[in-house]
Amino acid sequence: MKLSIRLFTLTCMLLSCTFVFGQKKKNKKKKSKTEEVVPKKEKGPFKEYNKVITDEAETQEGLFTTHKVDGKYFFEISDDLLDNEILIVSRISGHVQGLNFGGAGMKSRPQQVIRWQRKDNKLLMRSVSYNSVASEKEPIYKSVKNNNFEPVVASFDIEAVSADSSKVVIDVSSFFTSDIPMIGAMRDSERKRFGIKGLDGKRSIISSIKSFPKNVEVRHILTYKGDKLPDNQITKSLSVEMNQSFILLPEKKWKSRYYDPRVGYFSVQQTNYSLDQHRAAKQRFITRWKLEPKDWDAYNRGELVEPIKPIVYYIDPATPEKWRPFLKNGIEAWQSAFEKAGFKNAIIAKDAPTKEEDPDWSPEDVRYSVIRYITTPIQNAQGPHVHDPRTGEILESDILWYHNVMNLLRNWALIQTAAVNPEVRKSKFDDQLMGKLIEFVATHEVGHTIGLMHNMGSSCNYTVEQLRTPGFVQEHGVAPSIMDYARMNYVAQPEDKGAGLYPIIGPYDNWAIEYGYKLTDAKSALDEKLILNEWIKEKNKNPWNRYGAQQWPYVVDPSAQTEDLGDDAMVASDLGIKNLKRIVPQLIQWTKEEGEFYQDLEELYSAVLSQFNRYMGHVSNNVGGVIIDYKTSEEGKSVYTNVTKEKQKRAVDFIDKQLFNTPEWLINQDVLSRIEYTGIVEKIRKSQERTLKNLLADSRQLRMINQYALSQDAYSIIELNSDLTKSIWKELNSAKSIDTYRRELQRVHVELLIEKMNNEKALSSDIQAVSRAQLEMIRKKTKSMSSRYKTTSIEGIHMKDITAKINKAFDN
Repeated sequence: MKLSIRLFTLTCMLLSCTFVFGQKKKNKKKKSKTEEVVPKKEKGPFKEYNKVITDEAETQEGLFTTHKVDGKYFFEISDDLLDNEILIVSRISGHVQGLNFGGAGMKSRPQQVIRWQRKDNKLLMRSVSYNSVASEKEPIYKSVKNNNFEPVVASFDIEAVSADSSKVVIDVSSFFTSDIPMIGAMRDSERKRFGIKGLDGKRSIISSIKSFPKNVEVRHILTYKGDKLPDNQITKSLSVEMNQSFILLPEKKWKSRYYDPRVGYFSVQQTNYSLDQHRAAKQRFITRWKLEPKDWDAYNRGELVEPIKPIVYYIDPATPEKWRPFLKNGIEAWQSAFEKAGFKNAIIAKDAPTKEEDPDWSPEDVRYSVIRYITTPIQNAQGPHVHDPRTGEILESDILWYHNVMNLLRNWALIQTAAVNPEVRKSKFDDQLMGKLIEFVATHEVGHTIGLMHNMGSSCNYTVEQLRTPGFVQEHGVAPSIMDYARMNYVAQPEDKGAGLYPIIGPYDNWAIEYGYKLTDAKSALDEKLILNEWIKEKNKNPWNRYGAQQWPYVVDPSAQTEDLGDDAMVASDLGIKNLKRIVPQLIQWTKEEGEFYQDLEELYSAVLSQFNRYMGHVSNNVGGVIIDYKTSEEGKSVYTNVTKEKQKRAVDFIDKQLFNTPEWLINQDVLSRIEYTGIVEKIRKSQERTLKNLLADSRQLRMINQYALSQDAYSIIELNSDLTKSIWKELNSAKSIDTYRRELQRVHVELLIEKMNNEKALSSDIQAVSRAQLEMIRKKTKSMSSRYKTTSIEGIHMKDITAKINKAFDN
């Protein structure tokens, strides 16, 4: 549920005259019938057309005519298409298990633009970049053109010319059976991981070519040789079927809309050298569908109006019948959001037509957007889209729906709600419940395909008390945005009768669609920018409309985390852990099924542990955290606000109580005796190590150093390290016994401090110095406590071992 895209546009004045370098419009004067001249047959070293395209040719008319002759494939390209921008989208249509985290239908390359250009007896395929643009009417255009020279991706001999010389024929067979990076199946990292030795052209073939009015689809099989392959390793061969879409970009450009970091949309960015600024100015525009009202007058009066061309999604015919209604509901759930932008029936779900109803319908036709049903073990769904890089107009989308996402939904619902929700207390859910969960994920993925990014800053804007209030979640959702990774309501307690549990489209989603799709009468995108800014300032008076970008790989802003709920991570996580404690003892009974072993029990116990680890992450990320809330300069407010010292210390205290003090409730011997013969010590240690590393991460401590430099009221790294040492080594204050789990934690702590002390690449020597000071303190305590424990006791041995480790580190 993941995705990343970029976008482009210009001011209205520039929209009619701004072009990427090399782009040219054809302005051919139409001749009257009396003026028409029969063109002369072009001379050249070409074969006769009828000898190349014989009577036996299998021919399809479309964007360009395609032919199959004696096992060879030809494109016949009209002069009218030369220099026009054509989008290429490379997808994997025949996937191999373990190849990557995807499946049939996923993109293997970012979308790209090409143009055909004729050079003497050659037809060139050139790659078009939209990173730098300028108005064709301005002198600077020449410089942009010269400094962004379009690379030649491929060069084809012209095999024949049509009788009227208006079309050229090229043989494309070798292009689709060679290792062309632009349309390949694997990234460099995957080639390295699988030990790819190269492509075998003899076992790489074209499967089919289909031509449609606005696109041409090519399917071809690429067979690679390798010695570390993800599947069928004994063959030393990896075959992947690719689908290349050649899509003609719209002749009439859709008006673009500026991107704003306070509303989460996918976008494209360019440097426009024609903008009136004293620098290389960047412009960024959102991706969105082209929605125009059928009745402009009614729309301007504020009435709901149907769009000229609604957004339509078809359900893959391979989709099981019982899930189709729920997928349709997930699609059309967005209709109410589009009403906030002035459109009714803006998005529609349909069953794919049968062959009898429409023999020409194909999911590969770019005119149709489809939810593709994919049968792989991957537990996921994806909502990518194809857009015009010149304007950001979304052209088409194929949502990838993986069959095994149902298993993920089962785990989420059971682990997060079973304490209060009897209908999930079993291995296999009723179809109605699973359908409801499918609808939720479908709604989220459709949100991506209409332009929306994840909004991880949404869920913190409901209070824990609101989430526990009967009826609140049913009306507003578990978070203000379904585009957050806010799954089910894990804070609801058994006594919270009537508390809602499941996500729905929320207030932010309605606002985001209004921002992206409500039309204005501004004459240019630049003029509209000021209007949009006023909209945002007004809407952001309500925190429910806040947007927080997804953070990767590190969390800086604890108010924009994945998988969290509520306005206080410590309170919410405490409630979540209470529910996990209720669930673990019941897992054996809930997963019991005659004739089955304990795979479900093992999977769900692991899911409990993962959920517990998420809570630790939600809490620990408050330490050194910075709240990010973007403002425009006229608002005169801060963008970055540090998490309070009191809240940071509460976070450390929470980790001490819930994790560093051995979480014995996780060590359920009834469960463990059924799923493993060893491993619980490693599981607990890994959880503690993961959280401790997160707390002591260099990036986190560096932020804390900066915070303390600005204000000595901030939580310092000395205080953090001291609090952690007191927590982890508290037994040494009274010579208490130290259990196995605590000894593992203490070793991890010392090893981590030694690593920090010896880190010559540390961005601040304070981290090294404070780590050394903590080690000296621990060594002093372990040396003094050695005599308090029996020499032969595990605690006494442990004390000597820790002392020796620190001595060795200091000696080095």
